Amino acid sequence: MSETLLVIGTLFLAYGCRSFEFVAVRKFGAFCVIIATFLTGYFLSGHNVTWGIVTALGWFFLPGIDIMTRIRKMRLPLDKKMQSRFPPNRDLFPQLREFTNEVEVAGFEHIQDSGWEWGGVDQFVRFFYDPNSKAQATINLNSQSHLAYNYMSVSSRTADGKTLMTWNYPFSYAMKLTPDCVVNCVRGIESFNEIIEVHRKFLQSKGINESDLQETDPDELGKLTEKEMRTQIDHNLDRGLLKLSGKGTFSYSWKGLFFLWYQSIKDMIRLS
Repeated sequence: MSETLLVIGTLFLAYGCRSFEFVAVRKFGAFCVIIATFLTGYFLSGHNVTWGIVTALGWFFLPGIDIMTRIRKMRLPLDKKMQSRFPPNRDLFPQLREFTNEVEVAGFEHIQDSGWEWGGVDQFVRFFYDPNSKAQATINLNSQSHLAYNYMSVSSRTADGKTLMTWNYPFSYAMKLTPDCVVNCVRGIESFNEIIEVHRKFLQSKGINESDLQETDPDELGKLTEKEMRTQIDHNLDRGLLKLSGKGTFSYSWKGLFFLWYQSIKDMIRLS
């Protein structure tokens, strides 16, 4: 009876900590869930520490279920073709109009609405361009089943072929970036003005001056994005994270599946 009460008490402590806004307290709450799981395995196995540890580690193998059952079987196109899209309805993306106003007030011009379906994910992209700063901005919505999340990005391209991007993408990326792409992730920032300010400081920190920036034809933003996506796929094929699967498609290799699992564990720890 006392063992059951100890597990329940630990879970109540975890629930209480998770209700706090302080990150450290919330993370301690997540740690308490792991402790409660360890205690459950420990008590049910007759006080066997090894089984307690195995039970607690089970949380870190949960992402592997989706990776092994769904992602491992996916066959994805080498060339992702972007198509003109209608904006998602307000129920799915209620912030789109607000975000668009923020971007346009910052001096960017709305160029086009595009998107693609890839690996079961439906992605909507609204492109913007500012000729004064030579920067591209996007508003993105990724939706899959009952899960949807949005993010924004600002990109600058240099004359020597580098792309520097600042975005608030909420998760770890599912592929390795190419050497010519440098990303500054600012999770937790939802204001486009803040992203712009962070991006300017990011360019300064990399020693990028206005004279180093390359102008982009606004009408070519979609095709340029397609080219950059293909370059990234080729880079991951070379690194062994992806493999060709025939008929113009690719899939994740075992090395790539392990990389996805590692990225998922990082997100679990960060978002806990």
